[in-house]
Amino acid sequence: MMSDPVPHIRDMLGQLIAVPSISSASPKWDHSNEGVISILAGWLEDLGFTVEVMPVPGLKGKSNMIATLGQGPGGLVLSGHTDTVPFDESRWGSDPFQLTERDDRWYGLGTCDMKGFFPLAITAAREFVGKRLRQPLIILATADEESSMEGARALARAGRPKARFAVIGEPTELRPIRMHKGIMMDRLVLRGQSGHSSDPSLGRNALEGMHAAISEILTLRKQWQERYRNPGFQVPVPTLNLGHIHGGDNPNRICGECELHFDLRPLPGMDLDGLREAIRQKLAPVAEARELQFELNPLFAGVPPFETPADAELVRVCERLTGHAAEAVGFATEAPFLQQLGMETLVMGPGSIDQAHQPDEFLALSQIDPALQLLRQLIDYACLQDR
Repeated sequence: MMSDPVPHIRDMLGQLIAVPSISSASPKWDHSNEGVISILAGWLEDLGFTVEVMPVPGLKGKSNMIATLGQGPGGLVLSGHTDTVPFDESRWGSDPFQLTERDDRWYGLGTCDMKGFFPLAITAAREFVGKRLRQPLIILATADEESSMEGARALARAGRPKARFAVIGEPTELRPIRMHKGIMMDRLVLRGQSGHSSDPSLGRNALEGMHAAISEILTLRKQWQERYRNPGFQVPVPTLNLGHIHGGDNPNRICGECELHFDLRPLPGMDLDGLREAIRQKLAPVAEARELQFELNPLFAGVPPFETPADAELVRVCERLTGHAAEAVGFATEAPFLQQLGMETLVMGPGSIDQAHQPDEFLALSQIDPALQLLRQLIDYACLQDR
């Protein structure tokens, strides 16, 4: 009797969890994801997929993987990211790198966000191996979603993969998500001239300039919130958060430099470059009037907002299969980058976002069978039926 080329779901997840693949802007935390990619590639090659591992340009030790079963111009992409966030081991009740079962849950770093999606996608896919697929099935694994999203950006630049549909298995409790907000994080620096506080004419106060700049930024926020509104979101307006500020060094010195970090979450229909340019135009007169130098730079490249139309084929199919109307979420995903490749894109996977990025992250066992059934139905619809 021929042995099964791929382990059971639990064994697959245990192997993936055991391999650290944290991505972080901090070198202290950042890991390669190639160990996870190698494991996935081995399982999928054993099933008969054609596997290509694509190093991410400019990121040492980071790779994407495209695994394809079948041929054709359409088909379905099942996509997940291979990295996790950092963790605080002292707050975990079990080893984050060992899959632990208790209370009808699987615990481990990445169980729901989102290594747990891969064993389910592979297990669903194995039932179609040997069948005549009319359109290809592609399993996509990406790098650095939790930090820079450079893996997905690299795929968008390369123009691959191509398919008709793409489903990203982020934890949504198997509810279809067709919209999410974008995210941009920027750094504003104002530079003036320090001097003795007893005589304001001796310097140019960057902290006072920042006070005026913040007033302009908050005015823009009010205008955007009056102009843009989408009732599909729990918070129906774009948000702007002033998150970090630092300036000066002593009460009796005129502040020579002040720095502000802020985050903006735009709705679909709002352009990141346009928003940044609007901020720049508001701040330039503030700096000029006070003879301050100013810099406005992104802290990272940002993620555009995402929307797939409510009447798109993939939305209608997933609503029918799940019994849930497509929703909107506030967190960002790789969806806009896959959408740039021309695919109808949806976010839908097992687990809850409430467990993501948390100590004792878990995937409820009650999600396993429904996820498998849903993925099999999607594969059958997109890859097997005569379209």
